[in-house]
Amino acid sequence: MNHSLTLYLAILGGVVLAVVVAHGAWTARRAAANQPRRASVEPVDGSATPSATTTVPLDEIPTIPMDDGEGLVAASPAASLPPLRRTGPRLDALVDAIATLTIDAPMSGDHILMHLPPSRRAGSKPVLVEGLRSDCGEWEMPQAGVLYTELQAGVLMANRTGGLNEIEYSEFVQKVQAMADALPASPEFPDMLDIVARARELDAFAGAHDAQLAMRLAGKGSAWSLGYVQQQAQRHGFVPGALPGRFVLPSPDEGAPPVLTLQFDAQAAFAEDEDQATLRELLLCFDVPQTAAEQAPFKAWCAAGEALSMAMDGLMLDDSGRPFSPAAFESIEGELAKLYEALAARDLAAGAPSTRRLFS
Repeated sequence: MNHSLTLYLAILGGVVLAVVVAHGAWTARRAAANQPRRASVEPVDGSATPSATTTVPLDEIPTIPMDDGEGLVAASPAASLPPLRRTGPRLDALVDAIATLTIDAPMSGDHILMHLPPSRRAGSKPVLVEGLRSDCGEWEMPQAGVLYTELQAGVLMANRTGGLNEIEYSEFVQKVQAMADALPASPEFPDMLDIVARARELDAFAGAHDAQLAMRLAGKGSAWSLGYVQQQAQRHGFVPGALPGRFVLPSPDEGAPPVLTLQFDAQAAFAEDEDQATLRELLLCFDVPQTAAEQAPFKAWCAAGEALSMAMDGLMLDDSGRPFSPAAFESIEGELAKLYEALAARDLAAGAPSTRRLFS
């Protein structure tokens, strides 16, 4: 009996000890769960040995949500800012009148976007606003999620509608002043008389160096159907343009104007049956200042005219209705070379972003 009691007490003691040990382990695990988790981060400056590490609490590492299209699925360290925008028009002192807007502290793109002028034009001239990014020191059109340390606004001094005049410049000043008051910012504008004088000179230069070549393609016999023209145009690399009545040969540069346009009567584009809409003439066009000389747009213009006229049994005619001769093409090519040189000497090479804006 005593032996059995002793054995019973020994078993009971073991059970109690196990319970105490388990409770202690559970308490320690619970306490550890309430402490900040830590992760090892290898040094990147090379100042420590390869085995040295720095511990940082995980809840202090910035994270950004990751979306797989069906909701938030993960978090990634090192939050990233929106990428730098390198597309679209950029302000250039060669062609823009630029006002500076001084701000007291870095300003968010979200706030700037809220106070941009509702209309981005002053008369017939486009108005642009840019900010200097605090993270990389590059100018760009403001975008949400980015801080900017400086701002500037500009208006194009000339385009194919003419030079900037006093009324348009005054409208630009009013729009920028209203934006500056709302931000707030302190604007500084260039002198109006100086800007208008520069605009007249720039307009005169552009007028003397503008060129748009056009070749008429006329059928020798019966008229072409629109469906047939579209078929032949697509065979030679043309695609339907954004505007009715034209096909375009796209530029290899994303966002750039087309290299060539093939225009026809826009009324035919609205016909219900493409085979019933007939065309007797096409216009193959090439806008010289809009396309870089390196893309050889003149050779593309000549080659497309020859290929289309042969495929469609047509003639290549000039503005006067006379057939183009090899000598005429040589003369045009020589004049183009002089035009390219004059544009480049003014730092307005054909196809450059500022040149495209000036000749728009």
